[in-house]
Amino acid sequence: MFQTFDNEANPSLAADRLKLVRALMAKAGVDVLLVPRADEYQGEYVPPCAERLKWLTGFSGSAGLAAIGVKTAAVFVDGRYRVQVRAECDDKLFDFPPISQEKVVGWLVETLPKGGVVGFDPWLHTIASIERLKRVLGPKGFSLKPVSRNLVDKAWGKDRPSPPANPVDVHEKRYAGRTSEEKLQEIQERLKQDGQDAVVLTMPDSIAWAFNIRGSDISHNPVVLAYAIVPVKGKADLFLSPKRASKELKAHLAPVARLREPGQLAERMAVLKDGNKRVRLDPAGAAFWFARKLGKKGWVAGTDPCLLLKAVKNATEISGTRRAHQRDGVALARFLAWLDREAPGGGVDEIAAVKRLEEERAQTQALREISFDTISGAGPNGAIVHYRVSDKTNRPLKSGELFLIDSGAQYRDGTTDVTRTIAIGTPTDAMRRHFTLVLKGNIAVDTAVFPEGTRGVDLDPFARRALWTAGLDYDHGTGHGVGSYLSVHEGPQSISRAGMVVLQPGMICSNEPGYYKEGSYGIRIENLVLVQPGKAVDDGERKMMSFETLTLAPIDRRLVDEKLLSAEELAWLNDYHARVRDEIGPDLDGETRKWLDAATAPIG
Repeated sequence: MFQTFDNEANPSLAADRLKLVRALMAKAGVDVLLVPRADEYQGEYVPPCAERLKWLTGFSGSAGLAAIGVKTAAVFVDGRYRVQVRAECDDKLFDFPPISQEKVVGWLVETLPKGGVVGFDPWLHTIASIERLKRVLGPKGFSLKPVSRNLVDKAWGKDRPSPPANPVDVHEKRYAGRTSEEKLQEIQERLKQDGQDAVVLTMPDSIAWAFNIRGSDISHNPVVLAYAIVPVKGKADLFLSPKRASKELKAHLAPVARLREPGQLAERMAVLKDGNKRVRLDPAGAAFWFARKLGKKGWVAGTDPCLLLKAVKNATEISGTRRAHQRDGVALARFLAWLDREAPGGGVDEIAAVKRLEEERAQTQALREISFDTISGAGPNGAIVHYRVSDKTNRPLKSGELFLIDSGAQYRDGTTDVTRTIAIGTPTDAMRRHFTLVLKGNIAVDTAVFPEGTRGVDLDPFARRALWTAGLDYDHGTGHGVGSYLSVHEGPQSISRAGMVVLQPGMICSNEPGYYKEGSYGIRIENLVLVQPGKAVDDGERKMMSFETLTLAPIDRRLVDEKLLSAEELAWLNDYHARVRDEIGPDLDGETRKWLDAATAPIG
């Protein structure tokens, strides 16, 4: 199993741990300490040694920030974790405000004494986040103080896990589509155009993509925790211990990079500073440590050049992701057929469902990893947006309830992410109504036709309109970018209220509107979609882009209220199901094929 079901977070330990940290804060001369979920690489997912927020507070979500004052403390989370944070953290020790710049600053202003000092680890905060805090807190008489050694790490002590040092693999051209030489040449051309001498790559996804390497330093994410300096000319410096590199990897990297020990990073940064080089840093992704090391005049702000290059998939990657989704669809059909046979009798719980789905994916003989911990939520657990089942919370699937399962796989040729909501037994009219409103939003995005230059923020309301009309909504984005055998959450594109990046052909996004009735059930329908090139429209004046649906899995017909769908929406559903039947049906055994034919039969 790639997923475990223990929950090491223990809120009962938070009080003693807060005392330890506050004692260290007093010695360091700080009045408030910021403890983010991020690690030194600013990734969404972190290794066990970087789970500082969970160790201190008990909160295990993938996004959050704790602010620890002398007497008060707060854990800031977004809408996905509103329910979860209250379940995992002690409300006698922590407040739970929303995570927004205004809320964080407001809490700090209220908590800090006159002339107060905010302590932070310069490795764990981006340049942009610290600069924003300085601009707001400085005029109010407060200051920010970088802490040289992380105070949570000091309190954690010898029990803190060691950093990962797993083997690193070559990502072959037959999957990548382009060589690392070609990718680095394109990066260097961008530097030349912008008049810059070098760029520091700090994001593991970017380094994995640029050098065509993959690893397992973080669960479910095939990345390597490393940094790189790419000069405008010549070989790059890749800060990855040579001990982790096989002969094959060394031969692969030799034409483009010098392997250096991670401990040499500070020395190489000093060389850049002393040479008066124009060094590019991405303020939104690079740790504040890099800006401090280079000094105010030693760096220039610029977006990580890998982000857009990586997000726009090439022809090889697109072919690969189609194969991956077809393969994944077969595994999903086998799982859903099993679920329909077994769950109504009461013999399935959340953990059993997770195990069975992973087994079905493993049967493909191509599964490398799952792409995230499967969200397997029965009944009220489905209303916790990023619920993670554990031995303590495991719940049986009961007749008359809904079951939400959000899962994905990592294959060499593509990354998948799919959510289906399943009726166990007979659903209520309210369940069917809410499900159909969510389905209408999913169809609206899937069928959207939009001009070149459209951003994700422009499409986000498409997914919400039917829910808004009913006075409902959901507190997460409609879609995130997805990598090619990389992170299942990949920027810079998104379909959300924050989605300001223009969508381009070759980008992959999720399409996952939802509805969550706290204490009762959750509903989410998620497909991955590929942005298609613009095409001329008859009698139109502009080229229009569209989406190709990649995911191939039945949508539960029992939850569809046909009366709420337009003729066009019903046609979309029937056409989608016909495609699912045609593309994955031939690879199914007789019993499962019979189930699929019924599950995708036309409605109306």
